[in-house]
Amino acid sequence: MNFFAVLLALLCEQLKPLRHGNGIHQSVIAWVRWTGRNFDAGDEHHATVVWSITALGPALLTTAIYLAVHHFSVILALALDVVVLYLTLGFRQFSHYFTDIRDALERGDDNEARRLLSEWRHLDASELPRTELVRHAIEHSLLAAHRHVFGVFFWFVVLSTVGLGPAGAVLYRMAEFASRYWAFKSRTLDAPTNERLMLLSRRLFGWIDYLPARFTATGFTIVGNFEEAVNGWRRDAGLWLHPNEGIILASAAGALGLQLGGVAAPGVTPDRSKTFEAGVDADATRAEGSTPGQPAQLGHLQSVVGLIWRSVVLWMLLLALLTLANLVG
Repeated sequence: MNFFAVLLALLCEQLKPLRHGNGIHQSVIAWVRWTGRNFDAGDEHHATVVWSITALGPALLTTAIYLAVHHFSVILALALDVVVLYLTLGFRQFSHYFTDIRDALERGDDNEARRLLSEWRHLDASELPRTELVRHAIEHSLLAAHRHVFGVFFWFVVLSTVGLGPAGAVLYRMAEFASRYWAFKSRTLDAPTNERLMLLSRRLFGWIDYLPARFTATGFTIVGNFEEAVNGWRRDAGLWLHPNEGIILASAAGALGLQLGGVAAPGVTPDRSKTFEAGVDADATRAEGSTPGQPAQLGHLQSVVGLIWRSVVLWMLLLALLTLANLVG
C-alpha cells in the first residue's frame, strides 16, 4: 500500500498544494515554541527532553492513531497515510520560490530574482552576480527537494514497512524543522536559546538524515551521469561542512556536470559550506571551494528539475515493484 499512499499524496499535492504559511505550518511553529517554553530550563538533560517531546511525541501519536485505525479498516489506514504524506511530503511546499526565481531570470529581472532568493533563504543576495544567483538557487532547491520529498519518502517507506504507518514521515519532518527552528531563533531573533538544545537538534537530525541523504545521492547518481556523480560524491563531498549536504550536492553536481559550492552568500549560516582553504586540496576540487564543471547558467535550472523528477520516477518504480511483489507473494 505504500506505493499507492505516496502516489495519491503526490497527486493531491499537485492538484491542491498547501498554501505558504498554512495553518499546519503555523501549528508546528506553535508546538515547537510551546515545548521549548515549557520544558526547557537550560540544563543539559532538558535538551533531550524537549527534543523528544517535540519530534518523537508527534511520531508516537501518529503511530498510535495509525494502529487504531488499521485495526478497523485497511482503507482508512491508507487514507491516513495519504493525509499525513500530503502534509509532510511534496514539491509545492518550496517550488513556488524556485519557479518565481527562474521566471524572473528569464525576464532578465535579476533584482527580482535576488529579492526572491533573499526572502526564501534569508540571505543577502543584493550583490550576487547572475551566475552565483543561479548557483544558490540550484543548491537550495536540491536540498529542499531532499528534505521535502526524498527524506520524507525514505523514512515513510522504512517505518511503514515494519507496521508503524506514516510515523517516519512525521519524525523526519519534525526533526528537520526543529533543527532549523532553534538555530533560527538563536541567530535571527536574538532570543535566548539553550545552546545544548540547538546543537542536539542538529546532531540528531544529522543522524536521522544520514541514510536519506545517501538515498537521495544514489538516485541522482543513477539517473544522471553515473561515473561523474560517483567521482563527485567521493571527491567533493568534503567541500561542505555538513557531510549530508555535501554528499547530495556533490553527487548532483557530478550528475549534471555542474559547478556547485564556493563561498557562502552574506547572511547564510557561516558553516554552510567550506572555503577552498578549509576543504579538500586543489587537485580534488579543481576550483576554489567548488566542484568541477560548468558555471551555473539559467538553462541548468531546468536540468535540475529533470534530475529531481527522474529520481522520483526511479524510486516510485522501485516501490511499485516491491508493492507488486508483496501483493503477489
